[in-house]
Amino acid sequence: MPKLSHKLCCNIQAPTTITTMKPLLIASLLSIILCSCKPKPQPVTNKVTIGTIDSIYSPILKEFRKVWVYVPNEVDASNYSKQKYPVVYLLDGDAHFSSVVGMLEHLSNNAVCPKMIVVAIPNTDRTRDLTPTHVVGGLYMDSASNKTSGGGEAFMQFVEKELMPHIDSLYPTAPYKMLIGHSFGGLTVMNTFVHHNNLFNAYMAIDPSMWWDKQKLLKETQTALQTNNYKGKSLYLGIANTMEEGMDTARVKLDTTDGTMHIRSILKLRDYLAQTKDKNGLHFGYKYYGDDNHGSVPFITEYDGLHSIFDFYKLTLRNSYYFDSTFRLDSMFDAHYKSISAQFGFTVKPPEDMVNQLGYNFIQQKQFGKAGRLFALNVANYPESFNVYDSQGDYYAAIGDKAKASECYKKSLSIKEVAGTRKKLDTLGK
Repeated sequence: MPKLSHKLCCNIQAPTTITTMKPLLIASLLSIILCSCKPKPQPVTNKVTIGTIDSIYSPILKEFRKVWVYVPNEVDASNYSKQKYPVVYLLDGDAHFSSVVGMLEHLSNNAVCPKMIVVAIPNTDRTRDLTPTHVVGGLYMDSASNKTSGGGEAFMQFVEKELMPHIDSLYPTAPYKMLIGHSFGGLTVMNTFVHHNNLFNAYMAIDPSMWWDKQKLLKETQTALQTNNYKGKSLYLGIANTMEEGMDTARVKLDTTDGTMHIRSILKLRDYLAQTKDKNGLHFGYKYYGDDNHGSVPFITEYDGLHSIFDFYKLTLRNSYYFDSTFRLDSMFDAHYKSISAQFGFTVKPPEDMVNQLGYNFIQQKQFGKAGRLFALNVANYPESFNVYDSQGDYYAAIGDKAKASECYKKSLSIKEVAGTRKKLDTLGK
């Protein structure tokens, strides 16, 4: 784990107890698995910490840059070599860090998307870094505001050649990267998508400023979509309602005033993307958010964008799976995550905590065959985890096989000494 200078946190009332990893039976198994899968409990403190502030000196930009970094909170720093996570690079990072981190935690705990590292990049000179060309004056901005514009290429060189290697060297990153940006950040997302499409696997452009420089990038995007191969790439576009009252998305296309240039440019972008996605292999999704303005649209776009980009990831657990004694949940998990691995290009395993929860629920339902196969799946996938052996020991204890339970508890303790496991072994008298 890198030595970092600050923690991102907020004060809360410290809890009086910590819940264990072993779930209690509740009425709906489906509710348990889809809504109650939680990360391993953390030490009791009076703060909730969601990330750290790292920093790097950039010779390209000739300045120090801070980044806010979130790593999924069940990750043990001593175990970094064994766990790898896709990475979200988030522009205007300080503005969107907490919402994106919270959303990813919730959705990944419900098997909608993978657990991901978030690298949020705060601004030092936003107009410089997030615009691809230099302009003097022009639409929506005066010459003073545009004075430093046009540094977008240098900024992306910083991301590619300095920031990404830095993050990969210190954190447990997998070879899958996503870029998210809003407004000028969305302009940067599209510029990267068009001119550096090898850098990221997925892109999320939120109400991007495609009007910039007389729609120069919009025209370049139209050409790139017709000539480039985007197979294996994903893009989600969120469009806010920035029109005057009484206008709609059909009428606004006929408007020629400067006031509607922003949304007209985005609607043209949407049309270009939709018309070419079947030809260039792009996985494309979009939505117009009529009830959201330019400022409010990022949160809902990010939520829908994660669903769209990871539409192959979601695991649907149906009620019948729990009550059909012949249905092999372990085989379903194995097949589903092999399919996900093929999409990502690297191995993705069924989440240990989800499989663990299911195993305990089946013990409580006295469906011991299903429970045993699920615990065995976890042991096969996570042989260096103390918890999978402890859980398997509980399974053997539940079916009355004290010898195998003892063997599992001993294996768990050989990896990590845990008081609860030691007590269970002592109770067995072996």
